[in-house]
Amino acid sequence: MRDDVAALEAIRRAVGDDMHLMADFNQGLDLGEALQRCHRIDDMGLAWIEEPLVYDNLHGHAQLAAELSTPIQIGENFYGPKDMQAALDAKACDFVMPDFMRIGGVTGWLRAAAIAGTAGVPMSTHLYPEVAAHVMRVTETAHWLEWQNWADPILQAPYAVSGGRLQIPDVPGVGLEWNEHAVAANAWNG
Repeated sequence: MRDDVAALEAIRRAVGDDMHLMADFNQGLDLGEALQRCHRIDDMGLAWIEEPLVYDNLHGHAQLAAELSTPIQIGENFYGPKDMQAALDAKACDFVMPDFMRIGGVTGWLRAAAIAGTAGVPMSTHLYPEVAAHVMRVTETAHWLEWQNWADPILQAPYAVSGGRLQIPDVPGVGLEWNEHAVAANAWNG
């Protein structure tokens, strides 16, 4: 717990007060530990605490969401919109963050976005940002786009980030074309 506090204080000093900070426990705590540790960091100005408990412990996440002033974010392990609906019904979170592929691709995302929109729950993305960015444009409660540039080395024209915002190209489809040379150079032929 001391390490959590020390890390958050060091990061806050380094980035200043204008930067949004989020903490992700990546399902690493049991309920007792989550109650202690999350209460300890509850007044540290975090934008959210992500997945402190194993993904399907909706009761435990609901207890944390009810007790903490810092929002609880879950959802990267929702396997379809029904899982998200169950989490919202259980009041297990304040924010949702579906993984584009686990939620069911474009169709699953749009269904989940309708559920989040009806509930008024902010919805962020988990991974697959080049595609998720497009569906965030039609997500009523769009919140944060989780960005990684992992695909850049194999794309002909990687998406640019400017001013903290992803610049979506004005081209047909999702605007992705593979750099065939880079793909071939990294292909595994086992």
